[in-house]
Amino acid sequence: MDTEQTAQFIQALAHGLAYPQRTPILKRPDDVGLAYEDIFFPALDGLPLEGWFIPADSDRLVICNHFGPSNRQGYPGHLDGFPASNGVEVDYLPKYKALHDAGYNVLAYDLRNHGLSSAGNGGISGVGLTEWRDVIGSIRFAKSRPDTKDMKVSLQSLCIGCNSTLVAMRKCPEDFEHVRSFIAIQPVVGGSLIELSCRAMGIENGVELFEPVFHHMTGFRVAEYDMRAYAKDVRVPTLVVQVKDDVITKSADIQAIYDGIESTDKQLFWIEGTPIRHHGYTYFAEHPESMIEWYDAHE
Repeated sequence: MDTEQTAQFIQALAHGLAYPQRTPILKRPDDVGLAYEDIFFPALDGLPLEGWFIPADSDRLVICNHFGPSNRQGYPGHLDGFPASNGVEVDYLPKYKALHDAGYNVLAYDLRNHGLSSAGNGGISGVGLTEWRDVIGSIRFAKSRPDTKDMKVSLQSLCIGCNSTLVAMRKCPEDFEHVRSFIAIQPVVGGSLIELSCRAMGIENGVELFEPVFHHMTGFRVAEYDMRAYAKDVRVPTLVVQVKDDVITKSADIQAIYDGIESTDKQLFWIEGTPIRHHGYTYFAEHPESMIEWYDAHE
């Protein structure tokens, strides 16, 4: 890349992280035979969020969020205009059906600036640093509903949603005291993501070039997205899931997050045989058995 091309790539990378593309909700739970309720509730800071409640005949609840720029239903990577997934369509509905059929109620919601939830923070994504308020909002909403307030709660959080949950666990640990278990799918370590994304384009000093562009755009620093620092605040039983050969993640970072988790009840599950990150987001839709086994073990 020449200097101009490098600058254009850095600008596009920063803009994509700062201002996630809104994606349409193309399917709904009744498309896979599930009854559901459209819900809305406030984040901790009052921002209105949108979601679904999928009821099951049980006292068990899994609260699910998503990666960016996905939404509660998935990501239409198979369609033109949605280039962020190597052409992979991500559809969470089979995962929700598997949870429902195994006896779990599901609460799935759109993070701020995603799906149908409201724009917040000037439309800027905090990659977890602002969205943690949405996680707390979802947990408190479940506690406020007469039909869910006494349920046994577990969490499933992906990418930016996973970062958001890790930050929330530090900010409001009391809100997680009743949480039975947590599946943490592909947390983001910002410096590594930038370094590896740039290196794939032949840019060796990517973080150095990216830092001032992103800071001027958002006010955030790359180092703030290092989720290794938050692992010690995770005190609930946790299953960490990661595509082992993901081209924008260092496996050593995920190992460090896992090693740093405070809970002694934890597992690390590597998805092998693919370098595509988004196969980590489709895994439980296609192979729900280990997900159900984890939640069943922590009722």
